[in-house]
Amino acid sequence: MSNQLERIKELVELRAKARMGGGEKAIEKQHARGKYTARERIDMLLDEGSFEEMDMFKLHRCTNFGMEKKQYLGDGVVTGSGTIDGRLVYVFAQDFTVNGGSLSETMAEKICKVMDQAMKMGAPCIGINDSGGARIQEGINALGGYANIFQRNIEASGVIPQISGIFGPCAGGAVYSPALTDFILMMENTSYMFLTGPKVVKTVTGEDVSQEDLGGASVHATKSGVTHFTAETEEEAMQMIRTLISYMPQNNMEEAPRLECTDPINRLEDFLNEIIPDNPNQAYDMYEVIGAIVDNGEFFEVQPDYAKNIIVGFARFNGQSVGVVANQPKCYAGVLDCNASRKGARFVRFCDAFNIPIVTFVNASGIIKEKENQMLVAATKLTTAYASATCPKLSVITGQAVGAAYIALAGRGSNADLVYAWDTAVISPLSTKAAVAFLFNDRLANGESRDALEKEYESEMASPFTAAACGAVDDVFVPAETRNKVIAALDVLAGKRETTIPRKHSVK
Repeated sequence: MSNQLERIKELVELRAKARMGGGEKAIEKQHARGKYTARERIDMLLDEGSFEEMDMFKLHRCTNFGMEKKQYLGDGVVTGSGTIDGRLVYVFAQDFTVNGGSLSETMAEKICKVMDQAMKMGAPCIGINDSGGARIQEGINALGGYANIFQRNIEASGVIPQISGIFGPCAGGAVYSPALTDFILMMENTSYMFLTGPKVVKTVTGEDVSQEDLGGASVHATKSGVTHFTAETEEEAMQMIRTLISYMPQNNMEEAPRLECTDPINRLEDFLNEIIPDNPNQAYDMYEVIGAIVDNGEFFEVQPDYAKNIIVGFARFNGQSVGVVANQPKCYAGVLDCNASRKGARFVRFCDAFNIPIVTFVNASGIIKEKENQMLVAATKLTTAYASATCPKLSVITGQAVGAAYIALAGRGSNADLVYAWDTAVISPLSTKAAVAFLFNDRLANGESRDALEKEYESEMASPFTAAACGAVDDVFVPAETRNKVIAALDVLAGKRETTIPRKHSVK
């Protein structure tokens, strides 16, 4: 009996030692930086008491440069499974208190194992990154570990949701893995992502640049579009990841989640009938439209600070999780540019991969003319994303749907299942001004009023009823009815089944 108690005591002590990571001093340093440890982060992320750890006692095998004297149980990454709101997820969290979180061969093995488990069980995989990069003492073995992780990121893409949280440094080869996942969250002021650090930039170009300016959260949230979310505190970050997960199915074989709805489905929003300004040069705020018609006004925006002329994010209609794409008239009049097209295409492809219906609110008069020479490839990416998506797709034209914007976002060319329009919509191959100048040039030369001719064109040729008459629009209604109409359409489309011609993949 005494031997049994001794073994139990030894196991308890080993577990306690593993949970201390790099030790008390290293943990104190981590806290002094304003950062939590890997296990503290996992506890914040998962449901209380749900975490089941894997490979707690794993050790690295490196004996170069005295590394055999730097052995820590678990070797710098905490891996396992748990639940978020009762739903299974897999997670790995790099431990900066152990050799700066640097990736070893055995750490890569642990991460690959948990990713493999996530694929087998059809559950989301969440990576919490806080690492100085590859463990240089291990040379090619560490570098090869990254390659193995990347391979699994690629294999899992479109099969299970993958989310990356950047809670500290993420440099060199380490940045590829998060970039291959579906969503990235970065911490403001304490995280950064770059391929080449400030010292290398200084050596090669002579330029002094800070880590924040080179790859901080603000740069990636506003300029590069690499990160989808930013957070001020780690508590806020974990709650954002939990919220994001709530909109996703477990895997690509499941339908988008549905919650009980407490918001009346037939609720009318009369103020929407007045939201379109009489002056076409004035803009309205698409956020007001979205907030008025989704369940309880709750909209979880993705990339809110990047390409603001298009809005993407998650919401619910009658409890059904949907992806929302919308032009923002208050930014560049909602017209499409390269960044907006790429942003929209990426989001549409994610929603389609995981069977999340897409609701698009269209108000765009075309593309930004100054960037027209750059738009061809970007615009085709957006059109391809919509046209190839087989999930339910509903478009509501709330304002202008002109030229390429109509084709990409609402046209039959985008393979939309249903196209609706507000009674105030304008649907045309050209903007009203351009169309009048082209079609009524003689009448303008004879002194007829441009304003009168524009009204004539919009009422006779660009009216939603004209589009409805030829079947390009399925229904026209007043804006106040939008919530009811969208919910009814989603119910109709819930049973959609669409097959495509077999092929390896498209080239766009």
